[in-house]
Amino acid sequence: MQSLTLNHPPINFSSQALLQVENLRKGFTLHQQGGIGLPVLEGVSLSINAGECVALSGASGSGKSTFMRCLYANYRADSGSIWVKHEETWLDLCQLEPHEILAVRQKTIGYVSQFLRVIPRVPALEVAAEPLLELGINIDVAYNKVKDLFYRLNLAERLWHLSPTTFSGGEKQRVNITRALVVDYPILLLDEPTSALDATNRQVVIELLQERKAKGCALIGIFHDEEVKAQLCNRELIFNR
Repeated sequence: MQSLTLNHPPINFSSQALLQVENLRKGFTLHQQGGIGLPVLEGVSLSINAGECVALSGASGSGKSTFMRCLYANYRADSGSIWVKHEETWLDLCQLEPHEILAVRQKTIGYVSQFLRVIPRVPALEVAAEPLLELGINIDVAYNKVKDLFYRLNLAERLWHLSPTTFSGGEKQRVNITRALVVDYPILLLDEPTSALDATNRQVVIELLQERKAKGCALIGIFHDEEVKAQLCNRELIFNR
């Protein structure tokens, strides 16, 4: 198989850039409605540097979530490129094989979705530690890192060894956030990361994300909470229908 790895980007990216989207297009075919084509993203571009936070803004249905899913390669773009700096090498997510995408997700791009998908009977501690364990980190080291985050996020210790299937929405969201923050990803995608949290825990999440920014992490997120956006974001990418 021909290698898709490139040792340098094809155009002149900033030395601080971690992700560069070029002219991204994505649409959907409505097969149950006569094969009608529905364009969603039309030539979207974005460059983000280390230590920046970009908010994706726009009305519902304008393409924000589709763009996020393209950045995580859940959706394949119709055209354009998504260049990611992965272990000092620039890769175009749009050209990678599935196993290569998994490698990028393991080490470079973390994702906080609104919903936590869990397997029944697997305790919260194990759910949150899984990304570290997959990287081969010692289980005690992984669990201690998770516990530190659980403490900061005020997740009651009595819940750590229970499955999150019975947790409240806010408790599940804190497990989900821990799962993403437990690895030092250079890039974090955030889909409404504080939507189910009270004011106290919302502020804890803001502080944790500010700490990641200070260490050079690039954040891209959908934030309907204006206070979160105001404290975290440097600029906006606005989507129009």
